[in-house]
Amino acid sequence: MPAFPGEPVDEIAAALSAVPSSSPVSEVARRLLDLFTGGSIAPGARLPPERQLSASLGVGRSAVREALAALEILGIVDVRPGSGTYLRGSASELLPQTLRWGLLIGERNTAQLLELREGLEIFVARLAASRADDATVARLERSAARMRDSIDDLGTFAKADLDFHHVLAEAAGNETLTDHVHVVRSLLQVYADRAVHDRAQAERALAEHEAVLSAVRAGDPDAAASAMAVHMATATARLLEA
Repeated sequence: MPAFPGEPVDEIAAALSAVPSSSPVSEVARRLLDLFTGGSIAPGARLPPERQLSASLGVGRSAVREALAALEILGIVDVRPGSGTYLRGSASELLPQTLRWGLLIGERNTAQLLELREGLEIFVARLAASRADDATVARLERSAARMRDSIDDLGTFAKADLDFHHVLAEAAGNETLTDHVHVVRSLLQVYADRAVHDRAQAERALAEHEAVLSAVRAGDPDAAASAMAVHMATATARLLEA
């Protein structure tokens, strides 16, 4: 049964097990997120004190304090001095946030992130091809034109490339999908900034973007997904080399 709003939730401490000694703050945050989105805790429920949480999780109070501070910044809990820490929203409201931020607080595996990015970008292209209007197609054309004009200026080329993907994501019309794509791109940005190393690679990337654009312009979701799959395969290979 869900806990009553505002009441202490001793069941929270009982539901938590000890965390590994490595990266305790991230693990504490993940355990709490899992618990909060399980549907057993009502919005507004008060969490056990730091001392009880640290004992249940087998970590120091500082790790619990840092994890709760991070969750407060994300808008998941509300820390009220002198009163306690409270869950802000329902499981359905918190789940999109935890999906988004779980990627940020967890350990990051570059190869897995690249695989995730491939799947997301391919789906974005498919949706965009079925939903893009003339104004969106015109924006994609302008981005592709900037890529073409900056073929010898790799910094400007990369910005136009990213803009193309941003417009495509907007055209997909799915904010949750777009949000996840942006998070994954951000986590990979250190590699993405070096994704194109010379003119030959830039020319190939441009041709791949133009293939996606052609499919979107034609309103062909299958062709758009296939073109994006080709682009993601070569882009992923470049990023892994970087």
